[in-house]
Amino acid sequence: MAVYFFSDVHLGAADKAGEEQKIAKLYTLLSKIKTDGSKVFILGDLFDFWFEYKHAIPKEHLKIVFQLASLVEQGKEVHYISGNHDFWLGEFLSRETGIAIHRDFFEFTEEGKRIFMIHGDGLSPSDWGYRILKKILRNRFNIWLFRKIPPDWGIPLARFVSSSSRGYTAGRELAFVQDYENYAARKISEGYDIVLIGHLHLPISKEIGRGIYINTGDLIEHFSYARLIAGKISLEYL
Repeated sequence: MAVYFFSDVHLGAADKAGEEQKIAKLYTLLSKIKTDGSKVFILGDLFDFWFEYKHAIPKEHLKIVFQLASLVEQGKEVHYISGNHDFWLGEFLSRETGIAIHRDFFEFTEEGKRIFMIHGDGLSPSDWGYRILKKILRNRFNIWLFRKIPPDWGIPLARFVSSSSRGYTAGRELAFVQDYENYAARKISEGYDIVLIGHLHLPISKEIGRGIYINTGDLIEHFSYARLIAGKISLEYL
């Protein structure tokens, strides 16, 4: 059985045609996982925005949530590592669907391979401005304050902020490529065999020393994902 990894779908960010294309590709990938997968790891930013109020969640993506829940019902492990657009993941997904939620990073061993995964926002030393913003946005008091805004106001506001975030990062990915490779090299030097990162929207597969660095790319333009089977990992495309 295979283990799958993907990231950066940003559901809800595109126009109607773009959303239909992304969802069709995502359904194709989920079908593959249902056929021969044992585990799937989402390395952040499945949603362009996700926030759970006490009695409300975004309604647009429930079909995808149900698809992920069906994987769990079939005995597949579904893991979700929060990204910079969905770091406000609450208890709903884990409580109601069985999806395992991980903050910041996750590591595990599969087929004798030590694997480290992280979404990757803020990894570049030069991205200090975002690292400051990240601390503000993830502050528990600020999250509590945001929940006091009614959903009909709060969700559009958050989507505006999310759109601004995309504008901030657009075109900067190439400048961060070497920083991400350096980060992966450090993790490999710590003993990991495979390091997977998202966020850049750039599919990358590179051997570094005794290990391998994979950037999962995206399901927006490249439609890329990683697949591990029989101890070997590869970058594949839909």
